Amino acid sequence: MDLIGLCRGRPQRSNVLYEQTSGRFSLTTDTTRIDNDVVESFLRQTYWAAERTRERIDESIRNSLCFGLFEGERLIGFARVVTDYADFAWLCDVFILEEYRGQMLGKWALEAILAHPRLQGLRRWVLATKDAHGLYAQFGFQALTAPDRWMERLG
Repeated sequence: MDLIGLCRGRPQRSNVLYEQTSGRFSLTTDTTRIDNDVVESFLRQTYWAAERTRERIDESIRNSLCFGLFEGERLIGFARVVTDYADFAWLCDVFILEEYRGQMLGKWALEAILAHPRLQGLRRWVLATKDAHGLYAQFGFQALTAPDRWMERLG
């Protein structure tokens, strides 16, 4: 049996939109509102995704649970969660545009992301960061408990 056959009959992830608002800001999983040009422009400036092609960025948005942070209709922040909705989630590609930093929007967005109803009860969340350990520690993230059990395969 091929992989498609193995997945037949399983429920697909929900397309139910999730939205939170705080004053003039909103966070939503409505990917039709996400401006991929803004995402690409920001990611090209990062240490983790500078080499990622536009095609890969678009594909990653299509295949992840994405959160857009907006002021009105302007995308000012973004985050992606790669998950099976049952056991595991990887938080990645998190950013707030520079002119919006220092307004507690990152903390508010993380609270809203972690409160998403479909992401409750997961056994493990992971993320990778070079410089934001203090921020993520406030939300319960810590160094790997057993790093000797983790491996990676670079492409």
